[in-house]
Formats: sequence, structure tokens, C-alpha cells
Amino acid sequence: MSNSILTSKTFIKNDFLLENKFSQRLFHDYASQMPIIDYHCHLPPNEIANNRTFENLTKIWIKGDHYKWRAMRTFGIEEKYITGDASDKEKFAQWAKTVPYTLRNPLYHWTHLELKRYFDIDILLNSNSANEIYDEATAKLQTADFSCRNLIKNMNVEVVCTTEDPIDSLDHHVKIKNSDFSVKVSTAFRPDKAIMILSDTYLDYLEKLSEVSNVTIDSYKSLCDALNLRLDYFEGNGCTLSDHGLSYVPFRTFTDSEIEIIFQKRRTKKQLSLEEGEKFQTSILLFLCEQYHKRDWIQQFHLGALRNNNARMNSILGPDTGWDSIGDYSQASTLSSFLNALDSRDKLTKTILYNLNPADNEVMATMIGNYNDGKVKGKMQFGSGWWFLDQKDGMTKQINALSNMGLISCFIGMLTDSRSFLSYPRHEYFRRVLCNLFGQEMERGELPEDFELVGKIIQDICYNNAKEYFRF
Repeated sequence: MSNSILTSKTFIKNDFLLENKFSQRLFHDYASQMPIIDYHCHLPPNEIANNRTFENLTKIWIKGDHYKWRAMRTFGIEEKYITGDASDKEKFAQWAKTVPYTLRNPLYHWTHLELKRYFDIDILLNSNSANEIYDEATAKLQTADFSCRNLIKNMNVEVVCTTEDPIDSLDHHVKIKNSDFSVKVSTAFRPDKAIMILSDTYLDYLEKLSEVSNVTIDSYKSLCDALNLRLDYFEGNGCTLSDHGLSYVPFRTFTDSEIEIIFQKRRTKKQLSLEEGEKFQTSILLFLCEQYHKRDWIQQFHLGALRNNNARMNSILGPDTGWDSIGDYSQASTLSSFLNALDSRDKLTKTILYNLNPADNEVMATMIGNYNDGKVKGKMQFGSGWWFLDQKDGMTKQINALSNMGLISCFIGMLTDSRSFLSYPRHEYFRRVLCNLFGQEMERGELPEDFELVGKIIQDICYNNAKEYFRF
């Protein structure tokens, strides 16, 4: 590559991803100014509570970002410069070296969109520009305008909803609530560790849950009692959402006596079969989902990840460090049986299904239609493309599946699902993709040239539907 290509200006232009006049008008006049409701993310609430400022660009942008880490490993960068003991500036230099070779990966778009939106940096990131970009961004990060709270506020974010385990004290959320931060920060109840009875660390987790709930967990009923107390605690701190990260939703028939026997076997460290594990998981998931319905909460299911594939590296670095991929689990039958069991008792609350395998897009888009009962607009949601699918092609496929087999007009739109305070331009990215799809069809005559109608639907998807759905 020539230096002129590497340092070309203004890659992220005003009409980025917007291919015609209809797309451009939909985005600029209708979508771009709508506030952001980030109803699912993994931002660390302690950093929001303490209004952290970041020492340098690596700390806020590369540390903890396994998307970037996977790309760097693929490009042949040593682990020393990814999660190892290299200096922050050395790590950034290696990321900058990698970026030009991420062309056609969403990282290339995200990288330059984030540099432009947060730091007003318009040059392409590469080895030639690395020092200049690092120094300029790092200097800005030292100012009050770049504290994590201001990074959120300056992106027009109205609501942030983080994700916490039942044993979390929520102290940081309380501190945020009692501060002068104008953005609402809530939490979602994620009890996966209480459900995964086949996990090697399950008994250790029960001890922690017992301690925080002040319940001696020596039976299945006492486990449910402990979880119910934590639900009360979360609800008392403003929580109205739950979230589950599962490979698939299990469903097996069971009796109450069977569940108690299974629980006692696990307590005494006896081996459980997969069938026994799934019976237990079915039981406790049904219990939890009935509690969500009773409390008028919203439940979320993130389905389809094949986690911790690389045993060697997982043993060194632990989970969430870049060793996960898309799974090919069978989803439809057990998911339908599970939702049907709740619906049959009239205990199915608002539900969002997120799918990681694009082969299952149509499964999810049609599944939600089975359980929309006319009582609530968009009660059942096929969630936005997430993780490996929160890129242009993945978003497009999810939008098209939902449009063809449901009502895209009722869709609650984008979320970040991110640990990074620099991820909010992903909402802009989604909105540009969305507006371009509608604009293309307007140009082809497949949608009317009615900006009042189409523009309203765009604004509903970007903001209004989520505002109504979550009642934040």
C-alpha cells in the first residue's frame, strides 16, 4: 500500500452507508437525532459510579475488547501485545498495524467511526498514524469532557441497562442513582450461574448465593426462595429486566420429586446425566420466568453461543477473552415447548429472543409470532443481531427475516451488548443500515415515497418502540 492510501482523509463521510437520496433523508431527518436507549450492555457500573477517566486510548479502547484481540491473533500478533505485559503504547501500535488488514471486517468501520465521533479524528489508523492518533486521543481522555459519564451523555444516550448476577450488591447502581448523572442507569438480573447445575463451579456459586440471600440452600425449594429474595432486592433497586445467556433453551418433562433428587445428587457431588441437568434447568427456568411475569418484567434470551472452545487458552486467560464462536444447536422444538408451557399458564411475559446463528433467523422470526397474543404491541421480539452478527450483513439479515415474517414496524431496535464506553456509534451504524434498506426500497418503488409514514417507522424502530416497550 502507498502512504497516500494509508493516510487518506474523511473515510467516514456524511452519507456513509447511505446509497441514495431517500436513505440519506431518512437518516439525517428522522433517525440521526433520536436518543439512544441501550437496553442491554455490559458496561462496568463501578466505572460509571466513579465517573472514571481513562489513562490512555489503549485502556478504554483495546483492553477487554475480544473482537480486536481475535483480529490481532489472526494477523499474527503475539499475545504479549494483546493481553500480555507489553506497554499500553506498544499494544496500541500492534492494533494500529492490524487495522488496515481488517478491511471488510466490521472492525474497520467501527474503528474509524469511533475515532471520528468521540475524538474528531478523521485519518485512517495504521502504523504511520498510530503515534499521532494515540497521543491526540490520550490527551483528550485526560479532560473532564471525556470521563465515562460524559462519553455516554455526549452520544445522546437516555438509558443504560447493565447486566448483573443475583449475588451482586448493586451498590454502584445505588451510587449512580443518588448522583447528579442525568442518564438513567438500570440493571438486568442474569441468574445463569444458578441454572447451570452441570458446571464445575456450581456448588461454590450456591455458597455465595446462600450468603448474600441469608438463606441456607439445602433443597430445591430453598434455592428458589433465595433467588426470589434476590429478585425482590433487584426489583427494589429499579430492575425490570432479566437476561439469560444459554446455548439453547432446554425443555424436558419432570416431577417435583425428580428435581429434588437431582438437586441433592449435585449437592453431594454425584455425577448428573445430561437429561438430569436439562430437567433441572427446565424447572428452574420455568420458576424464574413465572416470577418475571408476576413482576411484569421483561425477559431476554441470548441463544446460540459455543463458548470457551480453546481449552488451552481458556485455562490461561479465562472466559470472555476471545475463544467463543457460533454454535449449531437445535433451537426450535425445545424453545417452542418452553414458551408454550409458560403461555399455557398465562405466565409468559414480554420476551426478547437473540439469535447467534444466522441459519436460525427465520426460526426466531416465526417463533415470536406463535406467542404474540394481541395484549401488548410487539410482546415477543426477535432481538437485533448480536455478537458476531452485529455488523452490516448480520443486521440486514435479521431485519429482512423480521420484515418478511413479522412486523419490523414493532421492532425495538439496536443495543450495544458491549463493555466499551466507545461503542455507542454502533447505534448510528445500525440506523444507517436500517435507513439504507428502507431508502433502497423507496427508490425501487417497493415502498411509497411517504416520508411521514416511513420516517415515523424509522423513528419508532430507533427509539419510540423501545421507550414504550421498556417503560424506563
